[in-house]
Amino acid sequence: GVVRGDFGPSLKYPDKTVADILKQNAPVSLKLGLASMILALAVGVSLGVLAALRRNGILDVGAMGLAILGVCVPTFVTAPLLILLFGSTLQWLPNGGWNGGALPNMILPVIVLALPQAAILSRLTRAGMIEALAAGHVRTARARGLPEIAVVLRHALRPALTPLVSYLGPAAAGLLTGSLVVEKIFNLPGLGKFFVISALQRDYTVVMGMIVVYAGLVLLLNLLGDLMLAVVDPRVRLS
Repeated sequence: GVVRGDFGPSLKYPDKTVADILKQNAPVSLKLGLASMILALAVGVSLGVLAALRRNGILDVGAMGLAILGVCVPTFVTAPLLILLFGSTLQWLPNGGWNGGALPNMILPVIVLALPQAAILSRLTRAGMIEALAAGHVRTARARGLPEIAVVLRHALRPALTPLVSYLGPAAAGLLTGSLVVEKIFNLPGLGKFFVISALQRDYTVVMGMIVVYAGLVLLLNLLGDLMLAVVDPRVRLS
């Protein structure tokens, strides 16, 4: 049954199957995960490249300081602080709820999910870019008189992204299946929140079904990440 995607009925809601629950809640987590992954990639890669180009400068120190802060501060601290500031105090954004996926309801959860990932991606990009900028082919490109932007984008960026691609597999799986803490704090009807509710209610079939789906996503995205390595870095050959 598991091979066919049949995880059986829910123990708490006998009129629903586990597959029905997954189909109902997965779009919310997928939408949040994709948005936060895109934001994390845009911010993390940009900060990492700029920090590597201004190594040991003010921009480098500031960007890496923010990255360390983003890694160290957990989401269950960041989320209430943002709700308190932008929701309760300034009243610019709603404190929670899904509201059919309206943009104002997505802004805070997406930012909270993206912050730690952007911090990690910026550090990986910086380390990879520093190594790539010291490579022989980059020095040759500079010696030929190519503009700095062409050297960075055409010759240094692709090999610098190699460690980043390896990390994206499990990171994307975690975001796409929903964050337990973030969805619970913002009261979002995604897989993460339902996983917590099912565990508390001892709905074992739903919990096991979600774990199998998450494990499958991790395996699939890790495989895609390994295949992408050959696209990003021509030195990698798959046998």
